[in-house]
Amino acid sequence: MEKPDYHFFVCCSYRVQGEPKGICHKKEAVGIIQYLEEELMERDLENTVISSTGCLNVCREGPVMIVYPQGHWYAGVDENAIDEILDALEEGRVAEQYLLT
Repeated sequence: MEKPDYHFFVCCSYRVQGEPKGICHKKEAVGIIQYLEEELMERDLENTVISSTGCLNVCREGPVMIVYPQGHWYAGVDENAIDEILDALEEGRVAEQYLLT
């Protein structure tokens, strides 16, 4: 497998028992993953990986997404945020308004 250009981690609030609980899950993080997949295909950013994660322990900021290799943590992620984050990636910059600091 070729190393991906980007790896997106989206918090889906999964717990050890496998049950989703928490803010990211309640705020439709799973739907964010589907939207992210569609946007990546539309933008021809195909050398990417998306992973849903367990709780990232920043619930008050959810939904949360991490983008590697940059290591940027984004908070309050919704479809508009996805658009702006991907625009920023394509332009070689950071979507600072969503950065979790």
